Amino acid sequence: MDHMPAPRRTLLVGFGKLGARLAPRLLAAGGEVFALRRGDGALPAGITGVRGDLSAPLPSPLPEVDAVLVTLPPGEGPTAYRTALTHLGDALPRVPARTVFVSSTGVFEGTTAERPITERDEPVAASGRSAAIRDGERAAADLFDAVVVRPAGIYGPGREFLLRRVRAGEGVDHARRTNRIHESDLVRALDLMLRMDDPPALLHAVDRKPAPLGDVVRFLAAQLGVDVPPDSGSGVPSGLVHDGSLLLSLLGTLEHPTYESGYADMIASSRIAP
Repeated sequence: MDHMPAPRRTLLVGFGKLGARLAPRLLAAGGEVFALRRGDGALPAGITGVRGDLSAPLPSPLPEVDAVLVTLPPGEGPTAYRTALTHLGDALPRVPARTVFVSSTGVFEGTTAERPITERDEPVAASGRSAAIRDGERAAADLFDAVVVRPAGIYGPGREFLLRRVRAGEGVDHARRTNRIHESDLVRALDLMLRMDDPPALLHAVDRKPAPLGDVVRFLAAQLGVDVPPDSGSGVPSGLVHDGSLLLSLLGTLEHPTYESGYADMIASSRIAP
C-alpha cells in the first residue's frame, strides 16, 4: 500500500479499536487525522479530537476532509444510522471523495444458503438490528456513495470473547458455521479502501477458513489446555459460510488467514505478557 498515498485529511467517525489501529498508518503516510466521538478523553498523539453526538444535528461545522471512515454502532431504532449519517453530511463542508462504512455480515441474518455467500448476494434481515444495519448501508451509499465493508467475527488483542468462553467451559453450538477476520487484516482492508483509486462498492472481510464453531473451540481448548466446551446446539448445522476471495485478491495475503494462526498468536502473546 506504500505506493498508494493516504488521504490528505481523514475523519474517523467513532474512535474505537479499529480507529486506534488505523490512525497511525494514516499519520505515518503523512495524512492528517480527526476523530469525531461523543466523549473528549485523551487521544493518541497526532490525532485531532472533535466532540459531537450524531444522534442530533451538530452545533458547528466539521473540518473539510478528503476521506471519512464510519465505525458507529447501530444505535437505537431502525433508522438510527440514517439519522446519524444525515447529520454527518449536514455538518461536513462538502461530501468527501471517499467514505468507507463499516457494516457487518450480520445483514445476512435471515439468509439461508448452503453455498458460500459472496458480495453478489442480497442480504435478508431477520431482526431489527440486522435491518437497521442494512438501512445504514443504504444510507451511506445514498448520501456519500460509500464503500461498504462487512466484517465477520472480528477478533484480536482485546477481542477475546471466545477465548473467555472456552476457558470458562461455557457451552456453544458446535454445528454453527462461523466466519471471522483478525483485526489486523481488517485494518489493512480499511486502509486500502481509503487509498484505492477505484475500490469495490462492497467488500466482505472474512479470512480463508470458515469453520464450524466446534472445530474452533476444540482448537482453542487444546491450545489453552482445558476441556472442550460442551455442545449446546441441536447438532443441525446453521449459519452461513462467507467467501473471502475478493478481500484476498485485493490484499494479496492475510497476516492471519486462519483462526488457528490468529488465535495461536493471541494466546502466545498473552502467555509472554508481563
